[in-house]
Amino acid sequence: MNHSEAHQLAEHLFRREAGRIVSTLTRVFGIDRMELAEDVVQEALLKALQQWPYKRIPDNPSAWLMQVAKNRALDILRREQNFREKESAIVAEFDHHSTGEYEELFLENEIHDDQLRMMFACCHPSLSEESQVTLTLKTLCGFSSAEIARAFLTNEETINKRLVRAKQRLRDANVELEIPAGGELLSRLDAVLKAIYLLFNEGYKASHGDDLIRRELSDEAIHLCRVLMEHPAGKSPSASALLALMLLHAARFPARMDDQGNLLLLKMQNRSLWDRRMIVEGITYLDQSADGELITEYHLQAGIAACHCLAPSYEDTDWEKILMLYNMLIQANDSPVVLLNRAIALAKVQGPEAGVKTIEEIRSSKRLDSYYLLYAVLGELYFEMKRYEEAATHFRRALELTSVRSEQDFLSRKLEDVTKFNMN
Repeated sequence: MNHSEAHQLAEHLFRREAGRIVSTLTRVFGIDRMELAEDVVQEALLKALQQWPYKRIPDNPSAWLMQVAKNRALDILRREQNFREKESAIVAEFDHHSTGEYEELFLENEIHDDQLRMMFACCHPSLSEESQVTLTLKTLCGFSSAEIARAFLTNEETINKRLVRAKQRLRDANVELEIPAGGELLSRLDAVLKAIYLLFNEGYKASHGDDLIRRELSDEAIHLCRVLMEHPAGKSPSASALLALMLLHAARFPARMDDQGNLLLLKMQNRSLWDRRMIVEGITYLDQSADGELITEYHLQAGIAACHCLAPSYEDTDWEKILMLYNMLIQANDSPVVLLNRAIALAKVQGPEAGVKTIEEIRSSKRLDSYYLLYAVLGELYFEMKRYEEAATHFRRALELTSVRSEQDFLSRKLEDVTKFNMN
């Protein structure tokens, strides 16, 4: 394996395993040593990047990362007197799982996943929901501050300050790692679902890098939601709706890129490539989510996704129903991104002029000034209106704002098309 392949493998494993390793180390060493767990996992990745290009890749790379992180943590903690008194018991705990499967035997009413258990610990009621989700994404999902900032439509400085305050408050509150029970667990469920949702979103549409889709992140989000629903408190209409939403979006992954890695919009996708089994499963969970009177954002978004997945062709899409669902969604969440998506549906029903008018109203808030999709959508709508110079202006701005290669290539082709039409 060459240097580049080893580097890609190490980074892929880090994104997939970092949260699990941090969760396991924190469970064993204590919540007050969460930052230590983060640090030693980072060191394990660095060591992998230094060694793997020049040595044989371990047979079990995930277990290798865990072992290196564990050994480094033990080396640091042996300097503490109170830790030395507990060292033999802690080492025995790790030795018990020396096969590389770092699983714990849980009681029937407990969540059977370290990472999910830590999510509930991070979503402590002493923190605001934004801080709960930010801490979870950073510590357990391997997100950078920049990725979290993009998810919350804010800047890195704000996120870093939020993280510092959240960790300090957890230390001050001396939070225990045990999963809360009953109503306390339920009170944390919304924040856990939101973290899983944002984890899926980063996999569905990466905020940077060469790859538009980061399948390992979306798969992990789906896995966590499935595990959550195995717990009585997690088997809720909200969780069913979120799982439906993720499955319906993931079903279209095979058709979102062509063989050359080019981005394909919905109307260009080969629907025969969509995963029909996943669509059926998503619709099943959407039906289950109707058990009760509560209608969440996830219900409405899953309903929109179902409209797309069930349409036999792009031309047969029920845009009026989608617009109705977006009108309901903005009552629960009037974020500028939701408003932008509603404007797209509005343009399909009432024409591109109506879409442009609505988007210009969104622009006035300036909350999407750095959001490339706003300008890409405006470029598309002005192109439909045959106002090519304005379309080109917006496509150029969108190109400046995205750092994802497939999106850059797509927008470059759009600019070429606009130029050709403008010359004729």
